[in-house]
Amino acid sequence: MAAEMSAQTASGERPRMQPPPQVVATPAALELIEKLKAKYGPVMFHQSGGCCDGSSPMCYPQGEFLVGDNDVLLGEIGGAPFYISKPQFEYWKHTQLIIDVVPGRGGMFSLENGEGVRFLVRSRLFTDEEYAALQAAGKV
Repeated sequence: MAAEMSAQTASGERPRMQPPPQVVATPAALELIEKLKAKYGPVMFHQSGGCCDGSSPMCYPQGEFLVGDNDVLLGEIGGAPFYISKPQFEYWKHTQLIIDVVPGRGGMFSLENGEGVRFLVRSRLFTDEEYAALQAAGKV
């Protein structure tokens, strides 16, 4: 009972959980982002919808990929904004995107092409509590 009381605010409500980040990056991805920023300047990401390069996260020089009303800003990784199209966001909004790096060729138009590695998206489902926090924050 004492623990329950200490987890409540003065008004008797439980404090709200902070919404979790909707996109995160592994240390390997952050290292590659820094390498690309040193080479190309500020960069940005857009989660590909599955055309030419499958569903790979695509890295572009900032400002060279036009985002619009049909794109959702999920967050930032390594200081780079990360966007996804609204229809794809609706499908994946229950998941946290985890950007990783694996050996291979990068997407045809993505900056890591030729580096011997490529960005890869992994994901995990948000817990009910995390998803509720995202809803309360107006992020889903």
